[in-house]
Amino acid sequence: MGYKVVVAGATGNVGREMLNILAERQFPVDEIVALASRKSLGSECSFGDKTLKTKDLDTFDFTGWDIALFAIGSDATKKYAPLAAKAGCIVIDNSSLYRYDPDVPLVVPEVNPEAVEGYAKKNIIANPNCSTAQMVVALKPLHDRAKIKRVVVSTYQSVSGAGKEGMDELWSQTKGMYVPGQEVAPSKFTKQIAFNVIPHIDVFMDSGDTKEEWKMVAETKKIVDPAIKVTATCVRVPVFVGHSESINIEFEEFLDEDEARDILREAPGIMVVDKREDGGYVTPVEAAGDFATFISRIRQDVTIENGLNIWCVSDNLRKGAALNAVQIAETLGNRVLKKG
Repeated sequence: MGYKVVVAGATGNVGREMLNILAERQFPVDEIVALASRKSLGSECSFGDKTLKTKDLDTFDFTGWDIALFAIGSDATKKYAPLAAKAGCIVIDNSSLYRYDPDVPLVVPEVNPEAVEGYAKKNIIANPNCSTAQMVVALKPLHDRAKIKRVVVSTYQSVSGAGKEGMDELWSQTKGMYVPGQEVAPSKFTKQIAFNVIPHIDVFMDSGDTKEEWKMVAETKKIVDPAIKVTATCVRVPVFVGHSESINIEFEEFLDEDEARDILREAPGIMVVDKREDGGYVTPVEAAGDFATFISRIRQDVTIENGLNIWCVSDNLRKGAALNAVQIAETLGNRVLKKG
């Protein structure tokens, strides 16, 4: 017997990926429904070899449904997630709304799968920020071996992290660069994204950090260890899909780069591609469409006593969003519901 599954926000980038991944991973589905806002009502979505017509999120009754994957943003989630949860449907939410709620588990299944068992307080489980998800997959096995003191991370985040509007703006600006008189002014982003990088994701906070940078700090502490110190600089780059991160790690004890490489090779969800030669590393182009978090450029940082540098790349629409949500559903099924 399988599950009755809801995908809310099924017409967006992440919602479509959720449907694809549920099918690809053969999640035990008895019945599935694709929900969208009224403006997208009746749109068609693919689920394996089936075509689903979207239904109206606003009038949907969640009673009798087991799991709902939400990809509808914080404002809509605030309205609909409590309704679904009250009806007995467990919500796995991709927005930031519940991530910092102490009564809502924030889960990356390779890192803290046991946390799903705390879902019952609100019937909601939170999916972390895309940039955090791939980083903590890499940090956790190293932390278990040598205990991480401090992380300095610089991100190179693709425009798909800003949704379809972000992807469209990069595409139109890039085309406009080659056609005189058809230049496209920034709309989704604060500055031109084509052939440029923008050190600004989400809103600025009083500290001078952006909200995206703050998220990486807060979420790493909640998922891995509250004692880890994290400082982040988050940058939007002209890449369609795939986030990259340059991560500097300081440990409490020495960890040799060769041992770190072996640990990461054995860790769940990770693929190590680390050859010290031209092309012996992974870029976002290679990571797009893949389930794995790729680690390259593993090397000692000799400027501190117990330091290591790594390069981390993943498909942000997958591990950073849809894949992680489906993995949470799988973990929930294996550890709690035991239905499929």
